[in-house]
Amino acid sequence: MFRNLTCIECPTGCTVTVTVEGGKAVLIEGYGCRRGHDYVLAEVEQPERILTTTVPSGNLSVRMVPVRTARPIPKALIDDALREIRKLRVSQPVTVGDIVLSDVLGSGVDVIVTRDVS
Repeated sequence: MFRNLTCIECPTGCTVTVTVEGGKAVLIEGYGCRRGHDYVLAEVEQPERILTTTVPSGNLSVRMVPVRTARPIPKALIDDALREIRKLRVSQPVTVGDIVLSDVLGSGVDVIVTRDVS
């Protein structure tokens, strides 16, 4: 199977063609640099994303507190991670970078606040 991807690692935006067999990239063509090769390889074999969402607050200056994962998590974990995050409620003042959920789903990645809320 062939997949065409646009590399997002630099402003060039190379169009990369990947031959995929059994979930593995067996041939990568069209990348302009090593970063592009590595990006496409990861995107095909182990895609990851930073998850951004909001959490309800209790009696604070805003109704919803913006949060995100501190690092990308496997794309396959996003739905389950959202279910865990939806259980949260922020009831005390927080600052950017405060952890509201440690080690989400055993991924080793924390969920952090992205806005000061008092």
